[in-house]
Amino acid sequence: GKDRIIFATKEDHETPSSAELVADDPDDPYEEQGLILPNGDINWNCPCLGGMASGPCGEQFKSAFSCFHYSTEEIKGSDCVDQFRAMQECMQKYPDLYPQEDENDEKSSKDLEAASMEASAAKEEKGSS
Repeated sequence: GKDRIIFATKEDHETPSSAELVADDPDDPYEEQGLILPNGDINWNCPCLGGMASGPCGEQFKSAFSCFHYSTEEIKGSDCVDQFRAMQECMQKYPDLYPQEDENDEKSSKDLEAASMEASAAKEEKGSS
């Protein structure tokens, strides 16, 4: 995996740190690239994602967002209902990290699910004619 666990002892913390802070690298290929990189890939390091690509539901978010980004359906993303549902179910398990919007908000999760269902139904109708 991408993560590495390092255990520190009490002795490790008794000596001052020798770490040097490095200024932002002006040649960082992901810095200020925006959401989509020049090659069309998604920039998962974009600050515009607000950290959604990491955390306990990061993989579900990446799956849903990738599906939507690369979707070629006439109703873009209509083939991604399952991925968005998995992401929503994951986020509901962590209400402190992913606060649910108030029921009075226009864009509630129920609206998102209804829109997903409508897109799915429209896709099925189109396929059956």
